Amino acid sequence: MSFDRIDALYAEHATWLRERYDEVLEREGWEAVVIHSGSARKRTEFDDQYWPVRPSPHLQHWVALHEPDAVLLVQKGRAPLLARINRFDFWEHPFAPESDHFKPHFEHLGVEEVSAIKRHLPTARVAFIGDDRALAGRLGFLDEAVNPREFLASLDALRTRKTRYEVACVAEANRRASMGHHAVVRAFEGGAGSELTLHLEYLAATSQDDPETPYKNIVALGTNAATLHHVSYGRRVTSATSHGEPESLLLDAGATCMGYCSDITRTWVRGRGSASADIFRALVEKVDAMQQGLCAAVREGAPYESLHDRSHDEVGRILHELGVVRCAPDEAVKVGVTRAFYPHGLGHSLGLQCHDVGCALTRPRADNPFLRNTSVIAAGQVFTIEPGVYFIDGLLRPLREGEGSARVDWALVDALTPFGGVRIEDDLLVTGPEEHRNMTREHLPRGGGDVS
Repeated sequence: MSFDRIDALYAEHATWLRERYDEVLEREGWEAVVIHSGSARKRTEFDDQYWPVRPSPHLQHWVALHEPDAVLLVQKGRAPLLARINRFDFWEHPFAPESDHFKPHFEHLGVEEVSAIKRHLPTARVAFIGDDRALAGRLGFLDEAVNPREFLASLDALRTRKTRYEVACVAEANRRASMGHHAVVRAFEGGAGSELTLHLEYLAATSQDDPETPYKNIVALGTNAATLHHVSYGRRVTSATSHGEPESLLLDAGATCMGYCSDITRTWVRGRGSASADIFRALVEKVDAMQQGLCAAVREGAPYESLHDRSHDEVGRILHELGVVRCAPDEAVKVGVTRAFYPHGLGHSLGLQCHDVGCALTRPRADNPFLRNTSVIAAGQVFTIEPGVYFIDGLLRPLREGEGSARVDWALVDALTPFGGVRIEDDLLVTGPEEHRNMTREHLPRGGGDVS
C-alpha cells in the first residue's frame, strides 16, 4: 500500500469525520465526547498477565492506534485532541502504529495517566465512549453520559457507508489476507498436515500475529469443517493426510489494515480416487458459482434479506442436482431442508469490526435467525457474501429421524460427511445501482476447489 496515497485519503476522511461529529454532537445535545481506546485487562484474577487490548472501534474510526488508555477528545468546532500515555515500562510496550499519517490532524497531548484528561474537558455536557465504566466514573462521568444509546447509535451510523480511506484499508486487508490464503493452499497441496501447522503458515505469510487478526482463524480439515467456528486446531497429521486419502480444507481467515478487517473463506479438496470426493469437489465448484451469482445480483435499494432468500433457493437447486436431496428444490426450501444444510446467514457488514455495525438495525424474519445483515443495500456499504453447505449431524439428525426423511439420500450424506462442509466468502463494496467491487477476487480469483 502507498502511504502517500493514504495520507491524502485520510485527510479527506478526517475532514468528513469532523463535520459529521459536529452535526451529531449538535443534534444530540452534547458539547464534546471522550473516546477511550480501552484498558488492559487481566487474563485472570489469579495471575498477572494481561490480554492484548482490542481498541474501541470508535477511536479507530479516527486513528489507527492499538494501545491502552489512549483518549480522543472531540469538541464542536475544534481540532480533536489526542492524549496518549507517556508511561515508561521496561516489561512491554504497545504495538507501534503502522503509519503516522494521522498526526497532522490532531492536537497532541502526552500524559502520565489517563485521569489527566479531566482538566481539558469542557464544563458543558460531555459523553464518554468506551468499555471501561470504572474509568468513566473516576473521570467524573455519570452513568447516563457513558455510552448514551441514541448518541452511540448516531456514531455507529457514520460507519455504515465507507469513505475512500476506509475502502482503501479494507482493500489492503484483503490483499494481506490473500497472501495467507495462497500460502496455506500451497502447504495443503504439498501435504502439510495439522491444522495448527496451516494456521502458523497463514500468520507467517500475512506477518500478523493472532491479536492483530480480525478473528481467530478458522482452519478446519475434514469433518472439522462442519463446526462453523472451528478454532480448536488439531496438532497432529490427520489420518487422511497420512494415508494419502482425499481430504478437504476450509480456511476462514482475514487480516487487518489500520484497524479495518477482511473476512475471506475458501474451501479446497486434495486427493482423488473416491466417488464421494468427486461429488464433494463438484459441490465446492457449484457453491463457488452460486456465490458469484449472488455477488452479481447485488442491487442498490434491494433488501439484503432477499439475497439471503435467493441463496436458499440456490442451495436447494445444488443439493437436488447432486442427488443429496430427492425432493424438488422449492420444496426443500419450503419445508426447511435447506436450513439443515445451510444454517447461517448469507453475510454481514464489514469494517472496523468483522461483524460491523449499521446493517442489522432491524431483526430478520423468524426463519432467518442468524442473518446479520438486514439492511437495504446502499452505495458505500461493505459486506460479505458467504453461502455454505455443511454436513452437521446435530442439525441433520431431526431431519433424518422425522417424517420427511425420504426427502434426503442419507447414504450420500454419510459419504460426504467426512469432508465437513464448504463455505465461500468474498468482501464486496457497493459502488452503484447495479455495481460492486469484489475486493477479495482481485487477489483470490478462485473460490476454492481442487488442489490435486
